[in-house]
Amino acid sequence: APGRTLRERGGETRMKLKLALEVLGFAVLAALVAVIPRFISDFRAREFAIAGMYFIALLGLAILTGYSGQISLGHGAFMAIGGYTTAILSVDGVFGHELRDLWTIPIAGIVAGIAGLMVGVPALRLSGLYLALVTFGIAVSFPQLPKKFDGFFGGTTGKILDLVKAPFGLDATPNDWLYYLTWGIALVLLVAAWALLRGKTGRALQAIRDSEVAAASSGVNLSLYKTLAFGISAFYAGVAGSLYAISNAYVNPDVFPILLSIYLVVGLAVGGLGSLLGLIAGAALIYFLQNHADTVARWINHLPALEVDPRQPGIPSVVFGAVLIVVMLLLPTGAGGLLRKLFGPLTSRLYTRS
Repeated sequence: APGRTLRERGGETRMKLKLALEVLGFAVLAALVAVIPRFISDFRAREFAIAGMYFIALLGLAILTGYSGQISLGHGAFMAIGGYTTAILSVDGVFGHELRDLWTIPIAGIVAGIAGLMVGVPALRLSGLYLALVTFGIAVSFPQLPKKFDGFFGGTTGKILDLVKAPFGLDATPNDWLYYLTWGIALVLLVAAWALLRGKTGRALQAIRDSEVAAASSGVNLSLYKTLAFGISAFYAGVAGSLYAISNAYVNPDVFPILLSIYLVVGLAVGGLGSLLGLIAGAALIYFLQNHADTVARWINHLPALEVDPRQPGIPSVVFGAVLIVVMLLLPTGAGGLLRKLFGPLTSRLYTRS
């Protein structure tokens, strides 16, 4: 009994140290978010904002895939639902009254979350590769809806929104305001995801991921938690899509391409399936390789016996794949695995000293 008590106390101490490190990490992240715009250009603030939108979408995908084990290749469609919701409410309005883009963000998340619940119910019968194929089918089919119902969605032309403006007369450029808006929402949703996954829901989702049979025998309601994971994940994607529409000031089927869903899965793998803060690295990689693959190609040209023309068609995709392979070889468990390797020994040392 005394030995068991010591083990329990040791476990509680480790949990407290881990919690303290997580809180400290969040505080450092919040401080960095607050001061970064002072050291970067206006254009870079926009780039950081778009990376933050990917980060929000990855948070939702981490809840679904990383913690409940349900593979989704259709989260680009949920982002599109959020983006179109914001565009329709901002341009066409409700009952003849247009809504400010800022107020459409939670509505877009809710609409996308409802769509996620609708997908999650029939997906209960599927798992693994079959679930991935069904969700990918959603990503493939959704871009056809705006073309079919062009009167409502705007067709191939899409809908044009007003440029983002700082509210209440705040003295900030549109890109700085977009940055603070995006990362402010991202930090709130990060805390919400962290609290959710540390509680009963998080433990239930991880139990389902590890073994559905064992989870069911332990009293976990598989249908409830698997569907809930889809809804929450889609809500996050909808918020990200809404912000993406606001940043672009227009939406059409090309704004949310089919490859977006693949990019999100890539970002999740690079960030680490079991890490939330590591997803920032995944989001940054998605944006950088989508928009600066030509820069990587020019770097490659400095290597001996290699010559890559970044202007040739298909080169950005080749660079994207090559960089992804290198990153996964160097970080097989993603950025989150690297963080655990760095801070795991620190936790052990602090526990030993205490």
